[in-house]
Amino acid sequence: MWNPTIALVTCCAVFLTIKGVAQEHSGAHWDYSSTNGPSHWGELSTEFRACATGHRQSPIDIRNTERRDLPEIVFDYKPSPLRIVDNGHTVMINYGSGSYLVMGNQRYQLKQFHFHRPSEEKINGKGFEMSAHLVHVNDEGKLAVVAVLLQAGEDNELVRELWKDLPKEKAKEEVLNGVQIDLSKILPHDRSYYTFAGSLTTPPCSEDVTWIVLKHPTSISPTEIEQFSHLYRNDARPTQPLYDRTILESK
Repeated sequence: MWNPTIALVTCCAVFLTIKGVAQEHSGAHWDYSSTNGPSHWGELSTEFRACATGHRQSPIDIRNTERRDLPEIVFDYKPSPLRIVDNGHTVMINYGSGSYLVMGNQRYQLKQFHFHRPSEEKINGKGFEMSAHLVHVNDEGKLAVVAVLLQAGEDNELVRELWKDLPKEKAKEEVLNGVQIDLSKILPHDRSYYTFAGSLTTPPCSEDVTWIVLKHPTSISPTEIEQFSHLYRNDARPTQPLYDRTILESK
């Protein structure tokens, strides 16, 4: 079991509880291998059934969007002490309290963020080197996840600091109160986005998650990509069927 201090987990490795906040599942072992990987998740436990049977699963290939006059997303991210963990599926950072986003009349508190390689999301069939998933929860326990696409280019100030402080042990959170990080450093200047109804991208694949995929990627250096690859060369779930969902695109 996880230490309670690192109970916020990833969507995509977040695991939804009844209150909508994350904590790691103690059930069947899953990973990204051919044996216990995404094509078998639904078979590993009855609690993971949605991974195989759900009709609002994430990630997706974003195509045939409907352009709408959507509300601007307001990000109010404050610096946080660094709390970082290699949880066995990805590198995750638990974020300090007081940071949030506002989308229309909904306000979501930032809880944690983590990384995938390659990006789980695709846009018109195109994938990216990596993605960061920023996990938020509102007062009703509903999750909203912001996906920031990452492409090779210039180095990123935030990522550079995180990789410098990578934990040496798995499943053990490192708390560095003397290191302040600012998640706004990973956001692109243009905050236009796609949004759709989706799910967690790891078991138990729970649905009723609002997804916000920022259209414009942020750059990180090839060296930073390779550093993550030493830990996780592939921790991405394949794209899932859209079924009858509508993907909205901001103007």
